[in-house]
Amino acid sequence: MRIIPIPIYEHNYSYLIVDDKASEAAAVDPAEPQKLLAVLAQTGAKLTSILTTHHHQRHSVGNIELVLAKPNLAVYGADARIPELNYVCKHNEEFTVGTLKVRSLHAASHTKGSVCYYVRDGNEMNEELERAIFTGDTLLTGGCGKFIEGDAKDMYNVLHNVLGQLPKDTKVYCGHECALNNLQFANTIDPSNQYLRKKLAWSQVAQCTVPSTLAEEFEYNPESSIQQATNASDSYEVMNMLRMLNDNFNNQSNGINGLSNGMNGVNGINGMNGINGLAGMMLQ
Repeated sequence: MRIIPIPIYEHNYSYLIVDDKASEAAAVDPAEPQKLLAVLAQTGAKLTSILTTHHHQRHSVGNIELVLAKPNLAVYGADARIPELNYVCKHNEEFTVGTLKVRSLHAASHTKGSVCYYVRDGNEMNEELERAIFTGDTLLTGGCGKFIEGDAKDMYNVLHNVLGQLPKDTKVYCGHECALNNLQFANTIDPSNQYLRKKLAWSQVAQCTVPSTLAEEFEYNPESSIQQATNASDSYEVMNMLRMLNDNFNNQSNGINGLSNGMNGVNGINGMNGINGLAGMMLQ
């Protein structure tokens, strides 16, 4: 499995997933299709599907042009607002891209129809050799997306009960280049976190900060310091407080991660109670 990040717009990412064994490929959120097609041509693979994480324009608008350029593509998603959608995937449904196994995980929180795609590459013994999760605006590096059509409880369920249950070596490919701003905010909440400080220093010089891993995202978990920073103890109250703190932080720093149209607003991984794995991370 080859995964090629494709920077689009100011800070978004599309991805090309290539199965070299079958010479097939899938596009993830190809909102600027000409950039993806240029990369595809270099791989020699045949594009067979589009994996759309949610309906927001800067993730889905390119489906129209891409389907015109490459007819008969399977367009996966879970929201009728996604352009050219022709396959509505169910929660925990399995399908394939070449020999790669893909599982769709419903992630209603950022939007009601958000989906994360869990992709695995294996060998002849059916052993998984590599795992990746494409999270759109749900889980971001050091943070998570705004609860535009959901609430703190929805995001907690996704981060803790869905994504948090996957193997910790799973690589995380999110929809935005937002690690620096997320981690800068997180550092104001938990300045003594050594893992956080190390990742922040790295992100200050790295041009591309994807992928992270689920294990790394757990390391950014600020645990009890979240409760101290928010003066709250209820999981959902903590998350909502962090949301407000993060919004204020982004406003003061001129929103360096774009927060375009409030679409994903790098909103940390959501402080919950700081003890429950991913759901206890910083709301960026």
